[in-house]
Amino acid sequence: MKNFFTRLILVTLMMIFIGGTAQAIPIPLRGVVEGFYGTPWTFADRADIINFCRQNNLNAYIYAPKDDPYHRDKWRKPYPADKLDELRRLVAMAKKNNVRFIFAISPGLDLNYKGNAGDADFNTMIRKLDSLYDIGVRDFAIFFDDLKDDKGRHHEDGRAQANFLNAVQKNLRSRYKDVAPLITVPTEYFYEDMIKGDKVKPYTRDFAETLEPRIVVLYSGRGVVCDGITDSELAAVNKIFGREVGVWWNYPVNDYSLTPDGNRNVKLALGAIEKLPTAKMTAMLFNPMGQVQMSKIALATGAVYANNPAIYDAEQTWNRVIDEQFGRLAPAMKIFAEHSRHMENSWAKVGAPDASEFSAAAAIIMGDVRRKISADFSPLEQMIDNMERAADLLLKRLPQKYLAECQPQLEQFKRTAHADRIALESLKAGRLDPQLKILREEIAANEKQAIVSELAARKFIDDVIKFFDDKTPTKRRKK
Repeated sequence: MKNFFTRLILVTLMMIFIGGTAQAIPIPLRGVVEGFYGTPWTFADRADIINFCRQNNLNAYIYAPKDDPYHRDKWRKPYPADKLDELRRLVAMAKKNNVRFIFAISPGLDLNYKGNAGDADFNTMIRKLDSLYDIGVRDFAIFFDDLKDDKGRHHEDGRAQANFLNAVQKNLRSRYKDVAPLITVPTEYFYEDMIKGDKVKPYTRDFAETLEPRIVVLYSGRGVVCDGITDSELAAVNKIFGREVGVWWNYPVNDYSLTPDGNRNVKLALGAIEKLPTAKMTAMLFNPMGQVQMSKIALATGAVYANNPAIYDAEQTWNRVIDEQFGRLAPAMKIFAEHSRHMENSWAKVGAPDASEFSAAAAIIMGDVRRKISADFSPLEQMIDNMERAADLLLKRLPQKYLAECQPQLEQFKRTAHADRIALESLKAGRLDPQLKILREEIAANEKQAIVSELAARKFIDDVIKFFDDKTPTKRRKK
């Protein structure tokens, strides 16, 4: 990526000197927020990502792992000496790399705002932040997200939260002249939760009216995980808060990619950052996956976007990033990653469609077969060949640091490609190969650990099975 940014700067300067208009205007605060649920990153992971930020001209890392107990559940407790020393080393490393280390804390689960209990919690917060200041932290964030009950309700007082933030900021900045303004995430942190009908909801109204103007507010778009943010949508939220808000973007994070028995991170988000504003904004933070190495595909594309939103091309950047990260293995990685870009469930939707060319070719074949028209199987056959070769090559040659994070998905990809081949041969032969249903059951069993291409390559398998099942008389099928 270093070479890419050198080229980007040179091209931009040339355009300025020859009268071009595509001057690069980076988003002021741009980087990575370790804000996912599940096993937090290790010290080595965080050191790696801080170095990655430097290499990709990202200038911020927010420490906010949901399952660090000292960050959220047990926020009142001071960090043990060994953990504090780890943070000290990370802060020093970030400073050396010109990356702002932003320490975040999430006290909202049980924070008291009033009376003696409120005073005690305020003093506890200040002591906690002072301990981080003492090891070099100069940027702080206090988050109030994800405080809803099982029925989707929250009972937060927006004015009380804002007054708490104002008081913390006043205390810190009165004593420490080098502390930056606070960063926060409100409890109603996505647009559809901020409004009811055409009116701003009471919590958001009170929070926005009370919050000190210099405090930076982050929000996640229309929903928690949504399919892009337009300039007009960003402007609407700016109007609500009376300031330029920043974005906490939930891609490539995959902690909501769950199996029925609760396994997390079963699908990898290997696409590009896309469909984000070109309008001026104060911050853009990308929430990554627990898989730090595999997150770097999307994060590197996000870095290109955040350094010049006006000229960002998602697909072109995605191709270039994979070339730079994987070298000779890039063609195979692109084939695999194309089948693992889109993230969707009942409340989330983000990322480019998985394997759109595969889906289009499969749809044409299925249409021709249903209409009993002579079908050209060769385009899809070639894609399946490429899938199988890519899976074999990556499983054999991918460096261990990557393979450790994606082996179950690669094995599932290989399994799916093999079933796709049997499905295609079944269509050619005009009868269902019994092996296909066995393979489909194997895929289903392994989805407890890994999901790939569920709306493309896996869907083709299901479509072929259904096609033949629908042709089979019911009585005969029961036998």
